[in-house]
Amino acid sequence: MDSSSEASSMAQGLRIVRLVADREKQGRRLLGVSQLAAELEMEQSRVSRLTQELCDLRLLERVERGPFRTGPRFFGLAASLNTGWVSESRTVLEDLVASLGLRCRVSVRDGFRVILLRASSNDALPGSFVKPGMVTPAWCTGSGRALLWDHHQAAIQDLLEDVNFIGVGGPGAAHSPLEVGGLMDRDRERGFVVAAEEFEHGIYELAVPVRNPDGSILASLCVLGGQQEIEPGSNDIAKALLEAAQRLGNCDSGVGQAG
Repeated sequence: MDSSSEASSMAQGLRIVRLVADREKQGRRLLGVSQLAAELEMEQSRVSRLTQELCDLRLLERVERGPFRTGPRFFGLAASLNTGWVSESRTVLEDLVASLGLRCRVSVRDGFRVILLRASSNDALPGSFVKPGMVTPAWCTGSGRALLWDHHQAAIQDLLEDVNFIGVGGPGAAHSPLEVGGLMDRDRERGFVVAAEEFEHGIYELAVPVRNPDGSILASLCVLGGQQEIEPGSNDIAKALLEAAQRLGNCDSGVGQAG
C-alpha cells in the first residue's frame, strides 16, 4: 500500500471492518468506538472518524450510540461474489494470470471511490490488505480511471470537485480534476489506461472498462506489475484484457455503478 494518509486510512478502516465482521461471525460481544480502539491499538479519535466514514459507506452500521455491526453494503458485496459475472471473474482472472503472469483485479466504482470485488490468487501475501472490499481512489488508480472512461472533463470536474488531492497517490498521481481529464484524454487515444506509479511507487497498472451489453460501464479489469512487466508488452496485455472484459460483460450482471 502507498504510505500516504489516504492509503493508511483505508488500511485501518479495513482492519476495523474485519474485526467487526469476525466478532459478529463468531457470536462474540460487539464493540463500540473505545473498545475497537483498544483492541486495534489505535487512537480513539481516529477510530471514531473512520467508523463514521464506514457507516456512511454502509460497510458498518450502528443503532444510536451502540456497538458496530456489519452494514448492508458489506453483505451486498459478499453476496455479489457468488453471482453472475462476478462469479465468472474468478476464472477470468486466473486465466489472465496463466497467460500474462501478472496480478489481476476486477473492481467497481462508488462515486469517487473504487471497491475491489475480486483479486487474482497471486495478488496478495498473507496479512495483505488486498481483499474484496478494499477501497482506493478512482482518480489515481488504473482500475479507477478505467471506470471513468466515459467521463469527459465536465463530468470529471463535477465528480472530483470536493476531493482533496494533497498527499494521495504515488509520484505519477494527478493533483486536480483537470490533470485527471488530461490523463484520460491521453489514454483514450491508445484505447486503454496505463497508470504509471499513480497510486503506489514502482507499480504500473494497465486497465480497461468492462461493459454491459448495452454499452454502459459495469466494472474495470486491470493488471499490475513493474514498468518492465507492463510497458514493453502493453498492446498485447491490453488485447488480452479487452477480450476478458468482453467475456465478463456478456455474463449476467449483478452489480452496478454509483455516481
